[in-house]
Amino acid sequence: MSQLPNCPQCASVYTYEDRGLFVCPECGHEWSEADVAETGLVVKDANGNLLQEGDSVTIIKDLKVKGATGPLKQGTKVKNIRLVEGDHNIDCKIDGFGAMSLKSEFVKKI
Repeated sequence: MSQLPNCPQCASVYTYEDRGLFVCPECGHEWSEADVAETGLVVKDANGNLLQEGDSVTIIKDLKVKGATGPLKQGTKVKNIRLVEGDHNIDCKIDGFGAMSLKSEFVKKI
């Protein structure tokens, strides 16, 4: 028996296959093997929620930024994120601050 992939939406291990699609009984998400192959990059927030391109997130702690006059405050909302490879795996633009790269461990999905 082959190993079925975890749900990309909620990371549940209780997935099953139905008519060529994978289905998650916990959140109801359906996806195909091609969807998994396309998105190869898996990024999770501080709570373990899977992040996707275009999601909105909130910063969970004050972050010092080199060269800036002040820190990014806890609770700052960031819209329309882009996922990238590397240590700082979120690229975004923050209103009033500019373009930034963030680590996913310091954000939570809204």
